[in-house]
Amino acid sequence: MREKTYNVLFICTGNSARSILSEGLMNHLGKGRFRAYSAGSHPTGVVSPFALATLLRYGLPTETFRSKSWDEFSQDGAPQLDFVFTVCDKAAGEMCPVWPGQPTTAHWGVPDPAACEGTEAQKQQAIHDAAITLKRRIELFLSLPIPKLDAVALQKAVRDIGQS
Repeated sequence: MREKTYNVLFICTGNSARSILSEGLMNHLGKGRFRAYSAGSHPTGVVSPFALATLLRYGLPTETFRSKSWDEFSQDGAPQLDFVFTVCDKAAGEMCPVWPGQPTTAHWGVPDPAACEGTEAQKQQAIHDAAITLKRRIELFLSLPIPKLDAVALQKAVRDIGQS
């Protein structure tokens, strides 16, 4: 019997860096067991070149990334989501759309690398730091025995990951 493929949505405000990194990392590390998407509550319309460069350093393709609204995932025909993670504090405090299927949700806040002021090297370091934090959280999430956990235990586990 084929294992279920879980749909995961990562949300931040602009959908330009943290959620893009999360989408790319989850699709790679999830090895087909997870299908990740990303969106923003107020998308910038532009994907951070630093985020794309970071994904390229991980050997991941970057051609299909685009900054898009979370509204795309609450409409008819959108993938049914199993998990929704906010990766910025601002988006976590906003009123989210109603997601079909009642996905498990959690906040995995990471400092905004796009807000980093300074040299190119400092900006690259900020995005690298965000990518490392997100990668660790995704790896912890992927290690969970999801089919064996009841809804309450799963909710607690994914929320705890965001505190690490």
